[in-house]
Amino acid sequence: MKLAATLLLSSAAMIAAPSAHAAAPDVVVSIKPIHSLVASIMKGVGEPKLIVEGAASPHTYNMRPSNAAALQNADLIFWVGHGMEAFLEKPLESLGSKATVVTLEETPGLTKYKFREGGVFEPEAEEEGHDHGHGHDHAAEAGGDHDDGDHDHEGNDVHLWLDPMNAKVFATEIEKQLAQADAEHAATYQKNAADLIKRIDALDAEIKETVSPIKDKPFIVFHDAYQYFEHRYGVKVAGSITVSPETMPGAERIKEIHQKVEDLGATCVFAEPQFEPKLVKVVTEGSKARSGVLDPEAGALTEGPDLYFDMMRAISTSLKTCLSQ
Repeated sequence: MKLAATLLLSSAAMIAAPSAHAAAPDVVVSIKPIHSLVASIMKGVGEPKLIVEGAASPHTYNMRPSNAAALQNADLIFWVGHGMEAFLEKPLESLGSKATVVTLEETPGLTKYKFREGGVFEPEAEEEGHDHGHGHDHAAEAGGDHDDGDHDHEGNDVHLWLDPMNAKVFATEIEKQLAQADAEHAATYQKNAADLIKRIDALDAEIKETVSPIKDKPFIVFHDAYQYFEHRYGVKVAGSITVSPETMPGAERIKEIHQKVEDLGATCVFAEPQFEPKLVKVVTEGSKARSGVLDPEAGALTEGPDLYFDMMRAISTSLKTCLSQ
């Protein structure tokens, strides 16, 4: 009789206890830098699926059937927002209708900057009579901007993750959304998010030290994606070859940038792995400027929990290597 009662109590306890192998939610993430943060917080629970894989760029991406299937089956979808992954707008409405869609650019507490105008950040700058300096004022913009906007060059720059403080805000929001979708693993998500934030703080201190010797050296980037890195670390972006990577620059724009490389004494011009490197050669031809590569969307890196850290270190190291010569 006692044995039967013991077995009955044991069975009841097993039923009441949560399963150690409870299924993780089906999570889909748009781009690599955000996927890396989500993967870090899901460690030990599950692995999120990535939409923009390999060296593809979210600016020019075309959806695949496998992406459509992933969205259709998702419980939770993370993307930056309309300004970054425009290709996802309609698929999210139709295919991701049963999922919780988290638009990270709407997270409270983010530092945001408007798209820049003037100088070599705006194609029509010379025609409109704008100043031909760096096109921005660090002191005036240091406080950031908290308005919403699209990637239409009248709203906000959406490369938000390039400021590690924004990445920490993302991490907190990602942890909250995962815990709401999957309460059984909430403690794991909370611990992983806390560990991730500590790693980001250490990364921030490391990058400050890396770029400290080259802060005053101006450089040109392929497209204007680096405001957040620039403001956080005080580096000196003098202009961009193109304002938007969806639109390749014309001959007049190339000529203008070539002249600015000479006038501003820009010591380096940086390409990006997803776009045409020949443009950088044309811009630097006949000048003393060197060339390098920056990868703000981690197209050349393998996805996973460490990608965010590898990407940020690679940007700071590339800047130091080229600008120190």
